[in-house]
Amino acid sequence: MTPATHTSSFAGPVDSADAVLLGLDPEQREVATTLRGPVCVLAGAGTGKTRAITHRIAYGVQSGQLMPASVLAVTFTNRAAGEMRGRLRGLGAGGVQARTFHSAALRQLQYFWPKAVGGDVPRLLERKIQFVAEAGARCRIRLDRGELRDVTGEIEWAKVTQTVPADYPAAALKAGREAPRDLAEIAQIYGTYEQLKRDRGMIDFEDVLLLTVGILQDRHDIAEQIRAQYQHFVVDEYQDVSPLQQRLLDLWLGERDSLCVVGDASQTIYSFTGATPDHLLNFRTRYPQATVVKLVRDYRSTPQVVHLANGLLNQARGRAAEHRLELVSQREAGPDPVYAEYPDEPAEAEGVAHRIRDLIAAGVPAGEIAVLYRINAQSEVYEQALADAGVPYQLRGAERFFERQEVQKALLALRGAARSGGNDPLLDDVVELGSQVRAVLSSTGWTAEPPAGSGAVRDQWESLAALVRLAEDFARARPGATLADLTVELEERKAAQHAPTVQGVTLASLHAAKGLEWDAVFLVGLTDGMMPITYAKTDEQVEEERRLLYVGVTRARLHLGLSWGLSRAPGGRASRRPSRFLNGLRPGSTAPGNGPGGAAERPAARKRGRRGPVLCRVCGKTLTEAGELKLMRCEDCPSDMDEGLYERLREWRAVQSKEQGLPAYCVFTDKTLMAIAEAAPSEGGELSMISGVGGRKLERYGADVLAICAGQEPGAVESDDA
Repeated sequence: MTPATHTSSFAGPVDSADAVLLGLDPEQREVATTLRGPVCVLAGAGTGKTRAITHRIAYGVQSGQLMPASVLAVTFTNRAAGEMRGRLRGLGAGGVQARTFHSAALRQLQYFWPKAVGGDVPRLLERKIQFVAEAGARCRIRLDRGELRDVTGEIEWAKVTQTVPADYPAAALKAGREAPRDLAEIAQIYGTYEQLKRDRGMIDFEDVLLLTVGILQDRHDIAEQIRAQYQHFVVDEYQDVSPLQQRLLDLWLGERDSLCVVGDASQTIYSFTGATPDHLLNFRTRYPQATVVKLVRDYRSTPQVVHLANGLLNQARGRAAEHRLELVSQREAGPDPVYAEYPDEPAEAEGVAHRIRDLIAAGVPAGEIAVLYRINAQSEVYEQALADAGVPYQLRGAERFFERQEVQKALLALRGAARSGGNDPLLDDVVELGSQVRAVLSSTGWTAEPPAGSGAVRDQWESLAALVRLAEDFARARPGATLADLTVELEERKAAQHAPTVQGVTLASLHAAKGLEWDAVFLVGLTDGMMPITYAKTDEQVEEERRLLYVGVTRARLHLGLSWGLSRAPGGRASRRPSRFLNGLRPGSTAPGNGPGGAAERPAARKRGRRGPVLCRVCGKTLTEAGELKLMRCEDCPSDMDEGLYERLREWRAVQSKEQGLPAYCVFTDKTLMAIAEAAPSEGGELSMISGVGGRKLERYGADVLAICAGQEPGAVESDDA
């Protein structure tokens, strides 16, 4: 792990604005100190975006420029909001509200409902699938389990795109939705579902946003009251906002522009839910005066992983691809990604399980390993293979850690022991905090050795073991801490949904893995038809599948495995092919559109690739644009170019162009000539460091260019015998 992105959960308190800025890189520091006006942070995977925005908020609070209660930070998952609250607490900005869109809207709705509407707020329907099933039955439309889930998804999409039941068929057709049933049938179920909720005085999560938007539109006094409360907004994962969420954000803002958004169009993977990167991509059009900061230093992954991630995006097409960020790894070199082909799915699962067992034996914690797949139905074969190999695992998306029955029972026991102090017989002659926790949890089912096998008993033990490890970390970070101190920490984590890591291999879909990371990641089932998925028909849908694989690759810190099986079952016909997204990246394959030698040129490009970020020689910012990389400075930074030298180089280039029958830019581009005129190199090594001067051009033109830079006449052009 690198200090730039990974800090202790129990770091000491930050008590000054300057202390908040310690350890930030130049781009993160720019984000943190730019507190006014619209700010757009384009943040690649693993570049420390959460660190940048939490330190931005904390810097504003610590410097007195932001009042904690005036800031609202919104994101998309309870886990992300909990992590943000935890970080803000540690940075001395605990009074800042960090919530999901739905949580923030629900809080406002509950507060203002009596004033705006009157009476009690309708009850919240947390699981709409039962109501959708009942609506289908009332419409005499029978839905199987898969259709029920998919129809529910269609209703959710319709609501976040602000589409009413009557308009659903036309809207779905226009959007190219792959509907599970006839569009008119879904519209009928949707309308009946809405009527059922009204009849029973209930609202769903999408209604929370819709009703809040309605109140803020209709009641200007309430809107102004909220705007008086929240004056500064931060939106994480901005590429995932839906039209409805953007409408709510606009109403929160009013006419103001104190908004900081953070996102990466290359990680847009939820368009099927109504999310769109258009708001991120159009941000500079909407706010021409916006400050734009790019975070491209990847602190998470090794150069080998980053090289593969960049290679995936280099083949991408479409608007999001035009705004892709070229990541630059900040870590030491690691192992190359491992590609593995198997005869069938069970053999693939067994092979992956054996590799995982080897990693664990080599010292990689099971909790730092993940198996990621395209759809949840793929998990079963891996559950079986890991169980057969004796490897503990956990399914992502299970019950929240602090809501598990065994964890609640353990917290109750720890609170009781803390209150009893020296009167608890379990703590007789036990002084060290970790030992105290182990003694108390032994009464709730924890043992020093894990139970054999897998299943519910093992899952419960893993939960308690996670609490033991957390206590040990807490004791190391805060020597002298008591059991009472630990219970306070646990209660704060519970409130923030900041759970410790359970030590088991994570099994998760690629969508569920967004926002997470592991030391070792296995991407499995990478065949055409699964990645991209069969029902990805349009170019836009296929490109989203590519981005989904990119998200999977960038979850890995060190070890990365990519595998596929040629048939579904043993003895089956080997008709499957590796994912087309790996063409040109996996050994022995050719990149799309490349002729002979296309793939062979990649190792040379890798060898010449930069090991670290290229910084502007004037202001020190990281350079990402091709033109800026040539100049070694930002376009806006002042130039120290020798104008006379530049003109002499242009005159010389014109002669070469004419004599060789080549366009002028084939000799050197204008940007390369500008870079030469700014650097004024005196020897070949200096000239070769300038982007656009490769070995061939150095050999052909180097003597002439160096002579011109020295104020001498260039010699005759050498013939091109090479």
